[in-house]
Amino acid sequence: MSTVLEPTTLSIEGMTCSSCVNTVEKALNSAAGVSATINFATETAHILAPADMDVKELIKIVEKAGYKAALLQDGQSVTLHNKKSARALFFAAIFAIPAVTISMVMSWHHQIDMWIHQSLDYFAIPHPLYSPTAWLVIGLSAPVVALVAWPIHRAALRNLKHPTMDNLISLGSVAAFTWSIYANATGAGDVYTEVASGVIFFVILGRFLETRAKSRAGAALTSLLALGSKEVTIVRGGFPLIVPIEQLQIGDEFEVLPGARIATDGIVVKGESAVDNSMLTGESKPVDVRPGSLVIGASLNHNGRLIVRATRIGSDTELARITAMVISAQGTKAPIQRLADRISAVFVPIVTLISIATFLGWYYTDHSLTQSISIAITVLVIACPCALGLATPVALLVASGRGAGRGIVLREPRVLEVARTVDTVVFDKTGTLTQGVMNVVEATVSSAAGGVLGSSFASLINEGAILSSALAIESQNSHPVALAIARHAISKGAKNYDVTEFSITPGSGAAGRVNYGAHSPVVLIGSPSAVAHSCTDFHAELKSAI
Repeated sequence: MSTVLEPTTLSIEGMTCSSCVNTVEKALNSAAGVSATINFATETAHILAPADMDVKELIKIVEKAGYKAALLQDGQSVTLHNKKSARALFFAAIFAIPAVTISMVMSWHHQIDMWIHQSLDYFAIPHPLYSPTAWLVIGLSAPVVALVAWPIHRAALRNLKHPTMDNLISLGSVAAFTWSIYANATGAGDVYTEVASGVIFFVILGRFLETRAKSRAGAALTSLLALGSKEVTIVRGGFPLIVPIEQLQIGDEFEVLPGARIATDGIVVKGESAVDNSMLTGESKPVDVRPGSLVIGASLNHNGRLIVRATRIGSDTELARITAMVISAQGTKAPIQRLADRISAVFVPIVTLISIATFLGWYYTDHSLTQSISIAITVLVIACPCALGLATPVALLVASGRGAGRGIVLREPRVLEVARTVDTVVFDKTGTLTQGVMNVVEATVSSAAGGVLGSSFASLINEGAILSSALAIESQNSHPVALAIARHAISKGAKNYDVTEFSITPGSGAAGRVNYGAHSPVVLIGSPSAVAHSCTDFHAELKSAI
């Protein structure tokens, strides 16, 4: 009998490179029946685990590997905040930039040496050994290496059994810093203090930029999640009651006012309106709904009050399913990403071994200890390409996020790799291939229509007057067709008159009394059947146009 697997998504804290990803992945996949993939860009773990396995067990596995984990709740955004990264970057910059600048500009270096010597002579203080400016640079670098870089050192210590990029950064910066103190105190060789603080600064800068990239890429997903309602007006005993959306149950009846989004999937039990489903279907034309019509959660109600009975809630709604697909697409690894992760997994041990071999090779070929150590440190310092494991997942994250923002849901990221070979696209529904905004293409005015109104209103039957009437009525209406007519009237130079006795009949149209000054006729705008039913039959010329 096969084991039932259930999907779970955890947020992971503490990962700094692809080697960390491999560590967490191996730990989770070592558990019986568990299949996990880690997304470094979103810092999430997408897990298929036996239904009888508690989420707490999965969290303990992650914590045992040296990282923090928590259940990613339904509707929780995976967008990351970069305040911590910005703070670290600020403190790294105010110490590292002066340290690097002083060390690199030799004229400054000599000038500062002279000023310090003169000051010490003035106060009769003995000169320090060797360059006092080097001690100044060491002092500036100390907060960067010891405090700003502490999260990196902590991660390196935590991952001694499974070395990550943090081990390279930590070992390289500490080695350069401690060697510089020794070299400047004894005159044993060159000082590399600015290298230690400079590397930390650029690593912190890179992580700040990557956090911003993650946040921006997750913005589309955040906007998708934001479509869901946070509160709902439940109708109980004939009275509306505003409650959190979590309290809504299947079978509850809730109120949807004009201009509001429908809280969840359901069926209309009372009222008529036009509903915009473009967030799901892509079609700009609203759908008229009445009792018995199905409506989708997060769709926009235009101009009528509705009472809806909830049929699906929570993770079972259409919006939740779309969101889950986007999160899954961002969490699934493409083949190229798996290749990058495999390279990163062996990169750190190889670099460490190369650094040791470099030291031994130089030292046992009649080079000094100082020179051998400095060359080995150089190998460690320059071999910190965190982008190796970051570029691919962030690129996939950005692509899936941009797609979601433009109405394109990617079920698997691997399709992006083959998309470049596509030369023909077949669509099965032309209604979705629109700009999403309705526009007036053509307007027909019947020259013979004025006769039915009598001589007193005949002067109003011309294109300019009709467009002004349309603008007066439709500027009061939020329906997409009304907005399109109003925009068209404005583009033709129509005047906007005052309107009284305005009313909307959902599914039919709008009406109102337009004040022209000398005349104040009632103007109706709506579907042909509604207008014909309300006043008179259409002239043959208009019937032909319709």
